[in-house]
Amino acid sequence: MKRKTIEKAVEIAASREKVWEILTDERFTPRWYGEFSFGARPKTNWEEGSKVLFTDVSGGGLVGEVLVNEPPLMLSIEYQGVVFGGEEDYTSEEAMSVKGGKETYLLTHKEGATELSVEVEMAEDSFDSMTLAWKRAMAKIKTLAEEA
Repeated sequence: MKRKTIEKAVEIAASREKVWEILTDERFTPRWYGEFSFGARPKTNWEEGSKVLFTDVSGGGLVGEVLVNEPPLMLSIEYQGVVFGGEEDYTSEEAMSVKGGKETYLLTHKEGATELSVEVEMAEDSFDSMTLAWKRAMAKIKTLAEEA
């Protein structure tokens, strides 16, 4: 299956540490993950090698593994499969379409601000809808970091 990469960046008037907190702290993650799907949130401890479940209120979503966790500089996750009704699936056609895709966050210090860059690899058929969702999510991350 063909993949495409979403690349987004936003300048945020907050420290890298604050942006990192918004990206990874469970007090904030449901607020911006909700831009992808109602009630979406990650379940993980964010340690390298640990599992990440991205699920919403339907019990559907993605399963991945944390590849890199270097606070407050870089976070990278590799998708391993999908979740349907709370059950992890690693072998279906849909699971194989996401397997190996990466989601990478880079935080760069800019004078008085942080640039948050995101690269997300995904199946071509999800690209347009996910591009819009990422636009909303990046705006929400910016708002949360600047207001916190």
